[in-house]
Amino acid sequence: MPQTLSNLDCKTIELIENLITENDEPLDSLFSAKQQRLLVEPLYSSWKPIDVETSEGRKFFADSNIGLFFSVHQPPLVPDMFLSLDVETPANLDLNAHRSYFVWEFGKVPDVAVEIVSNRKGNELTSKLKDYARIGVTYYVVFDPFKSLGESVLQVYEPGFGRCLRPKSDSILNEVGLEVRLWRGEFEGISGEWLRWYDSEGNLILTGKESAEKMVRKLRDLGIEF
Repeated sequence: MPQTLSNLDCKTIELIENLITENDEPLDSLFSAKQQRLLVEPLYSSWKPIDVETSEGRKFFADSNIGLFFSVHQPPLVPDMFLSLDVETPANLDLNAHRSYFVWEFGKVPDVAVEIVSNRKGNELTSKLKDYARIGVTYYVVFDPFKSLGESVLQVYEPGFGRCLRPKSDSILNEVGLEVRLWRGEFEGISGEWLRWYDSEGNLILTGKESAEKMVRKLRDLGIEF
């Protein structure tokens, strides 16, 4: 049974209440911040994951740049973006227990962790790779837009033998019904190459703005003007 605040001992609750969940330091680059939004917002605007066995919709929680706590005795990981299926976004975000992703509260580690490389100091392919493998993340995605770590712009990892993550030969995340691809276009007024989500049928998962623009085009094709 997942641990919650109601069934933890008093000493552990005190530890949780005093965990540092925010540092208010603007560590990410402008590009990284935009890329994080581009990975999170379309999922909530346009993605409807379905359980293939029951044909029912699946809940999910996606966010960026918040602490992922897997132990009360160890510092958190802070993925640039993560996705966790079959969990809900907490209703009371003002509570300390809901200000970060506490694995014991959600009952599972995220299914996907994404790191966006800004320089050579982030350890995305060394210590972070080992850390995500150790806690059991299913897919680890490294997007290196400026080739700071080598010639590979996009690398995707999946569970290998033992507690390790091995490179995938493709970018399809079968367990979550998604794929990551490089996409060239404009986002928030900036043109460039971005990392985007595609569904299991190969369709680009649109932002809310893109969905609205698509609807306007359809209506105009039907002779409806605004």
